[in-house]
Amino acid sequence: MSDHDTQQAIFLGQGKGRSYDMGRIKANFKADGQETANQYSISEWWMEPNTKGIGAHAHDDGNEIFYVLEGTMSFLIGENWQDAEKGSFIYVPAGLQHDFENRGTEKAGVLNIFAPGAFEENMPKIVEWFKENPPQDAV
Repeated sequence: MSDHDTQQAIFLGQGKGRSYDMGRIKANFKADGQETANQYSISEWWMEPNTKGIGAHAHDDGNEIFYVLEGTMSFLIGENWQDAEKGSFIYVPAGLQHDFENRGTEKAGVLNIFAPGAFEENMPKIVEWFKENPPQDAV
């Protein structure tokens, strides 16, 4: 049986998916490993104004794509921060240090694609980490 035989179409209306609340940061997963034969994970990440992210990190075996849906997000790529306005595209290959935060005065959101991907299985640990380390001000 091939991956094509086991995958099904997904249709989710606005705001639908599996939501994770991290205080000033919210994630909503649209598709993850089980739905995509572990090829990729797709989620939205929304940050309140003036909110830091999780901190600089890298993924050993996951590439990430970010597409800014609303507002302006600031991205750390390697050692450099850069502002990404609505419509911006960011690709972060595996192993490269990165982070993102909302330094603006309005809510901002990104669409995230993580590949290959069963990223959502990390979310319970990430939510727990944010309970113990609530998001701080970005500026």
